[in-house]
Formats: sequence, C-alpha cells, structure tokens
Amino acid sequence: MEHTTDEMSLKELIVKIKEWYFYFLSKWVVIFVAGILSATVGLTYAWYQKPIYTAITTYALDDEKSGGGMSGALGLASSLGFDLGGTGAGGAFGSANLMELMHSRSLIEKTLLSEVIVEGKKMSLADYYIDVNNLREGWASKPQFNKVHFPFNLNRENFTRIQDSILGNIYATMDKDQLSITQKDKKVSIGTIEVRSVNENFAKLFCETLVKEVSDFYIDTKSHKARNNVIILQKQADSVRAELNSAITGVAAANDNVFNLNSALSVKKASVGRRQVDVTANTAILTQLVANLEMAKVALLKETPLFQIIDKPILPLKKEKLGKLKSLVIGGLLGGFLAILFLAFKKIGKNIMED
Repeated sequence: MEHTTDEMSLKELIVKIKEWYFYFLSKWVVIFVAGILSATVGLTYAWYQKPIYTAITTYALDDEKSGGGMSGALGLASSLGFDLGGTGAGGAFGSANLMELMHSRSLIEKTLLSEVIVEGKKMSLADYYIDVNNLREGWASKPQFNKVHFPFNLNRENFTRIQDSILGNIYATMDKDQLSITQKDKKVSIGTIEVRSVNENFAKLFCETLVKEVSDFYIDTKSHKARNNVIILQKQADSVRAELNSAITGVAAANDNVFNLNSALSVKKASVGRRQVDVTANTAILTQLVANLEMAKVALLKETPLFQIIDKPILPLKKEKLGKLKSLVIGGLLGGFLAILFLAFKKIGKNIMED
C-alpha cells in the first residue's frame, strides 16, 4: 500500500510539473516581453551609469614598542629628573584606534576644508565635492543652499547653520559609502585607505589629503611632550650659553683691571676668581644641558613619522562600471524571473478562489 501511495504521489508530481510547464509555455509572450523590457532597463542603466573610481593608499604604521639602547638612555635621563618623552602616545594611537581616527568627523571635515588646485583654480575639497556630484542642481529651488560655499581659509567656528548641515551630510555620505580603512592582518601595522568617487581626480586628492591631515594630527599629538622638552632645553641652553659668554668676558675684563697690579694688593684679584668660578660652573651646566638637548632631539625624531607610504594613488585609478552586455543579460533574466513569479502567484490565487 505504501508503494502504491508513493507511486501515485510521484505521478501527481510529474503531472503538476507538466501542468506548470505548459502553463508558462502558454504565457511565453508575457515572459518574453517582461524580459525584453527589463533587459532594456538594464542596458539603459549601464549606459548612463557613471563609473566609480577608487583611490588606494597603503601605509605602514610606525608603532615601535621599544627603543633598544635609546630606551636605556631615555630611562637614565628620566632617573636624573629629565622627562625626554620617548613613550609618546603609542597606546592611544595603535593601529585599530588610528583607523577609527580616520573616520572621525573632525578630521574628515578638516580634509574637506583643505585647499586643493583643480585646473589651476584654488578651492576647498568640500566645494569640489559639491561640483563633482552636481549637488547645486538639486538645490536649485533652495537659494539659501545654492549660494553656500566653503572657502578653504574660512574659520570653521564661523560657519552658519546651513554650512554645518551641508558639511555634516557630506561627511556622513563620505564616511558611510565612499571611505574604507582596513587592516589585512592584525599582526602587522599595515593598513589600506580606499576612497571611492565618480570623479577620478577628487578620489585621488581626497585620499592624499586625508593621509596628510591624519599624519599631521598624529605627529603633533604623539610628539607634543618631546617637542616641548626640546623647546625648554633649547631655551635653557641658550640662556646658560649667554651667561657663560658674559662670564668669559668678565674674566678678561677683570684681568685687564689687575694688569701690572702691585702683588701686595691681592684683594683686587678677587673679582677674577669670582668670574672664573662662574665660567667653570656655567661650562659644566652647559655641557649637561647640551647632552640632554641632543637626547631630547633624538627622542623627538623617534616619534615620527606616522606613516611610511607603501603605495599611493596613481592615475589612472581603478575603475568599476557594470558592462552593457552584463547589464543586458542580468536585466533580461531578472525580468523573466519576476514575470514567472507573478504568473505563478496569479495562478495559485485563481485556484484558491475556485476551490
């Protein structure tokens, strides 16, 4: 009995398949027309679709954990009461944190407000973005938007509410759809920055400017303490050197005053001795300060650079565009499939209503 039931079920399945086959075959005109229309839409889309250009920069992050012999020298200087940096802000600016930094609104806006030269004309990247994406055409009915510009020398704090709104929308679009920062392997500090745009030159300029802005920000922050130490030590060394030169001049003047002096009048020679003590003391202090200053300069150099550029965007950039033949085939198949799906639901609904 089981065998008979199975056999009947198989026969019913074959009958149903034939029924559906002949049903769709009878509707071939509808399916064909739907496929042709959809293929035409796909071809039209491919024809008018703007290509997407991708600018790629690959960088190596300088993220040293130890400095070998220099670490020992810096440690010795610290034990003597001199803070020469050397530790920097490596923890705060590791590879992962640096990638998030590149997505920050402040740095992307700073990049957008940077000066670039396009066809001999100076403008900000924000204005260039607006021109490239034809945003002013969409603002034709909004004069208050259409007149907005972003001069590269304008103070960010003086922006109007409309400027803030437009710049915020550009940032959101760039960060979500056009900017990608990745790290292929967490074991190595090598990352990739990708900027996508419908304009090849904009993608290249934005990618290069973003790298520069992030690099400058990182170097300024990470080397802040070491740079301040160099400035302080340099001022101290200059001050002591001036005192030493004054003391040396004083010794010479005092010697001139006691030249051919009666040897019985020793008190007159006291000023020479005092000046000589000043020379000796200032010489010792200056020697120590110069040594510490040179160590501080080495510590400052050790904090830079942020990036070692491995690959940078070079024209022509990588271009992505859906081919016309591919769009035609995909559009035709999709249209035919949707037509079959529609006919199937229509037939099922009709059968349900008849039952």
